[in-house]
Amino acid sequence: MSFDLLIRNGTVIDGTGASRFDADVAVKDGRIAAIGTIDGDAARTIDAAGMIVAPGFVDPHTHYDAQLCWDPLLTPSSWHGVTTVVLGNCGVGVAPCRPEDREKATWDLVNLEAIPYETLEQGLSWDWESFPDYMDAAEQRGCGLNLAFLAPLAPFRRYVLGDEAMERPATAEETTRIRALLREAMAAGAVGFSSTQAPSHIGYQGKPLASVPASADELVAYATELGEIGRGAIEMAIGSVAPWMKPADFELLDRMLGASRAPLTFLALMKFLDKPEEHFRAMEQVAPLVARGARPQMHSTNLVSDLNLRDPFMLSSFASLRGVFNQPRDVQAAIYRDPAFRRAFRDDLVEQAAAFHGDWSMVWVIATGRPDFERLIGRNIVEIGAERGQDPVDAFFDLALEDDLATEFTAVRFGVPEEFLGDPRTLIGLSDGGAHVGILCNAGYTTEMLGDLVRRRGLLDLETAVMRLTSDPADFFGLSDRGRLKPGLAADIVIFDPATVGSDSARPVPRDDLPGGARRLVVEAEGIRHVIVNGASLFEDGRHSGAYPGRVLRPGRATA
Repeated sequence: MSFDLLIRNGTVIDGTGASRFDADVAVKDGRIAAIGTIDGDAARTIDAAGMIVAPGFVDPHTHYDAQLCWDPLLTPSSWHGVTTVVLGNCGVGVAPCRPEDREKATWDLVNLEAIPYETLEQGLSWDWESFPDYMDAAEQRGCGLNLAFLAPLAPFRRYVLGDEAMERPATAEETTRIRALLREAMAAGAVGFSSTQAPSHIGYQGKPLASVPASADELVAYATELGEIGRGAIEMAIGSVAPWMKPADFELLDRMLGASRAPLTFLALMKFLDKPEEHFRAMEQVAPLVARGARPQMHSTNLVSDLNLRDPFMLSSFASLRGVFNQPRDVQAAIYRDPAFRRAFRDDLVEQAAAFHGDWSMVWVIATGRPDFERLIGRNIVEIGAERGQDPVDAFFDLALEDDLATEFTAVRFGVPEEFLGDPRTLIGLSDGGAHVGILCNAGYTTEMLGDLVRRRGLLDLETAVMRLTSDPADFFGLSDRGRLKPGLAADIVIFDPATVGSDSARPVPRDDLPGGARRLVVEAEGIRHVIVNGASLFEDGRHSGAYPGRVLRPGRATA
C-alpha cells in the first residue's frame, strides 16, 4: 500500500497514558492510516530512530485572537510541538464587533493582553463583524495550526449593550439577545464560551472588561444555552483572588455546572511563594465542584513577568493603578509621584497580596534607559533601596521616575503546584500564548515540561506528561479526533528527542518582529524534530516547510 507519509523506527507514545512502544506510523489523506509494523511505500519517509512520536500538543489557553491576522504560524507555540490552540479565553476577543467599536476592542487587548496598540492598529485585519464571520475569515486566511474558538463574552456583551456593558449586568431582554449570538457562534463551530469576573481584567479606558459586570443570573443563562445545545465547554476567570474562592464564586460555578451539564475550567490553581501550602487547601475547598466536572487550570512553569511603569500590566488588579493605564507619560509620572497614590499602593500590596506577593527581593532591574543606572541591572529592589536609603516601594517608583519610566523590572510571581501536575482533576494550560508579549512568554510550557519536569526532575513519567498535553485538553474541549495517535484520527504529530527536548521560559529572547517593529519576548524550543499538522509537515528541525495545513476545528458541524 502507498501512503503519503511513513514515520519509521520511532517510539510511539499515543497520548492515552499507555506505555510507549516501538512502531511505524503511516499517514494517508491527513489521517493516521496505520500504526505497527508497516509494509508499503510512501511519498515521504521519516526515520525517527531514537525519537518519540507523539500526538501534536493541544494548548487549551491562548490569546492568539489578534495575532492570527499577521502570524499564521502562531509563533512561538508552533515551535514547541503545539498543533492545536484554543482561542478566546478569559472572556476577551475581537468578535463580534461593529466598525465603530473596533478601537475599544483594540484597547481591551492592550490593557488585558499587554499587546502594543500600534501593533494591533497595523496588524488587525478586521475582515469580520459577527463571530461566524471571524471564524470564516480565519479559515480563509489560512493557518499553520488548528484553531478551536471559544466565544468570549466581552465582545458579545458590548455588541448588545454598547458601552454600558462595562458598567452593568444585562437585562432579561439583552440576555436573550446575547444568548442568540452565543447560539449562532456554537452553530458555527465554537467549542464553548469564556468569561471573566476577575478584578484585574480591565479593558477600554481602564474600565472593567465588558464581561466582568455580568451577573450570576446572566452567566447561568448562557450556561443554560450550552445545556440546551448539548455540547461545549466553559472557561471562567473567577472574581476571587486565589487561592481562596469566595462563596459567591463557588455558588456561581455550581449553578453553571448544573445549568450547562458541560465541562468547566476555572482560573487558577497556583503555588504562592509566600504561602507554599495554600494550594492544597484550595483544592480541598473546590473538591465538590471538581467532583461535578469543574477543573482548576494550572501552570506547569513558574510565572515570571517583566514589568515597566508605562504599561504596568502585572499590577492591573491594584485599584491604585487604574488611572495610569492609557495615559501620557507625564500624567503617569505625576500620579506615581503623588504621596496619596503611594499610600493607596501600599494598601493594595496588602489587599492584593495574591496578585503580587510584595516580596521586593524577587523583583529585579533588567534594563534601563540611563547609562549610569546600568550598574543596577541584575540587582533586586531591596538591595537598591537599602543603597539609596529608601524603603522598596519608594525605591521602585523613584528609580523608574528618574529613568523617565524606561526602567524594566522582572519578578517571580507564582510557582508550580507540582503535586498536582499529574492529577486528572486539574487542567494544564495558562500559556497565554499571544498575550503579554512584551513582559513574559509561557508558550513554551510544553517543551519545558518535558525537559525540566520529566527528564531533569522526574516529577512525571513521559507517558503521563504527553497525555496531559494532548488527549486531556482535546477531550475537555470536545476535539474528539485530536490528541491521540490512533488509526482514523487526524495526523497531528510531533517527533522529539527525549534526551534534548526542552526550553526555558525564565530566559525569553526579545524579537522586534511585531507589526510596526514592536518588540515581543519569545522562548525557543530544543529537541523538536518534526511538527506535522493534518498529515503535512509544518516544521522540520525548526525550519518552516512553507505549508499552512491548519484548520478551523468546528465540533458539532458536519464539516468538522
